[in-house]
Amino acid sequence: MTIQVSPSPIPNSDPAGLSASLLDRDGYLTELLNQITASKSEGWLQVLRDRAANWVRHSTLPTTRDEEWRFTDLSALRQVKFNPVETLYTTSLQPDILPEAAHSRLVFVNGVYAPNLSSVAGLPNGVVVGNLDVLSQPSVEKYLAQSEGAMEVFTALNTAAINDMAVVWVPKNVVVEAPVHLVFIAAGDQASISQPRCLVVAESGSQVSLVEEYKNHTDTESAEEVYFTNAVTEIWLEDNAQVNHTRVEWDGRKAFHVGKTAVTQGRYSRYTCNAIALGAKISRHNLEILQTGEQTETTLNGLTVIGGNQLADTHSAIALNYPYGKTQQLHKTIVGDRAHAVFNGKVFVPKPAQLTDAAQLNRNLLLSSKARVDTKPQLEITADNVKCSHGATVSQLEDDEIFYLQSRGIDQESARHLLVHGFAAEIINQIPFPSLREKLTQTVNRF
Repeated sequence: MTIQVSPSPIPNSDPAGLSASLLDRDGYLTELLNQITASKSEGWLQVLRDRAANWVRHSTLPTTRDEEWRFTDLSALRQVKFNPVETLYTTSLQPDILPEAAHSRLVFVNGVYAPNLSSVAGLPNGVVVGNLDVLSQPSVEKYLAQSEGAMEVFTALNTAAINDMAVVWVPKNVVVEAPVHLVFIAAGDQASISQPRCLVVAESGSQVSLVEEYKNHTDTESAEEVYFTNAVTEIWLEDNAQVNHTRVEWDGRKAFHVGKTAVTQGRYSRYTCNAIALGAKISRHNLEILQTGEQTETTLNGLTVIGGNQLADTHSAIALNYPYGKTQQLHKTIVGDRAHAVFNGKVFVPKPAQLTDAAQLNRNLLLSSKARVDTKPQLEITADNVKCSHGATVSQLEDDEIFYLQSRGIDQESARHLLVHGFAAEIINQIPFPSLREKLTQTVNRF
């Protein structure tokens, strides 16, 4: 039987129809393009960069008039004049080492590979963990910037700047027991933009776990440096592959962060993402899943913890085009002070995706009367034999819950922390690495 696959609902996938009359439509984007320091080269990579740069020159920075950005105002980003990124790194930087991944760690500083801070040893035969230099052209060319949505403006801006990137390649039927730790550090004393890139390929029957971290060089969320991180990670799961992916963003409180995670799942593959957002003045994570075969499993766990005047935006899109797919999504936010959280989750179930099982839930906890959340879970279903559900809740700490704990001898502040911890623990406990769970728990407990 031949299954007719519906066109992908993930936007900005078609670069056709560009007009020379619309070049350099947005002076701010043109200025960012002019700061790109990627070295010129011949061949496919330069063609890829030029194509992406051309798309950016035809684009404009999103505004609140765009439906996908109507709750996320980027005008503060426009006000910052960013400088060319510092490509040098110093030995004084000491990234926080994840004990579970002590010998499988890649560190990038301002998007540039730092071999003296990295450690790759003891991996199974055939597993490739390194930077762009470790793979041959045909291997990279087949996957790099080939995900749906590659022409979204920030993704294209990142592609235009590719000079180096993290690469994780797991051969067929190989199981990598230790997690691979990818650390992207923003360093520098002046406003700068860095554009980290990551490519993960899990061939058929393989298994790997990833921890992807974004942070500043002081390793604290209270850092005062102004910088912009524009990150893209592409993950390809071939048939029956399994990837467990933990993404933690804790940039400084004056930073800007836009991240894209594009996942392509072959049949019988299993993908899990634990996405944690803690830092940045304005952060946005676009998580896009494209199913390319039947009977895939997708589990998305998300946690956003913000305060002050932070804004954190999570947009997810799951495109299911084949039958027997299963997806479970739970995204939680804890919002204090005057912070603003945004969640928009889309699940597309066209007619070919019969017998799909999809569930989506967004739960929000407001700790202040001035905290704000905008939530929009969405299901678009045309298949007639599916099991699908979605929902959202917004609540505050209940007085009777705090009173109950106080009646058991717990003071009011401790009771508040206990309830917040309990709310976050459901997501944190899904992370399979004890040391990272402990660190995240300590961070939430300080909130």
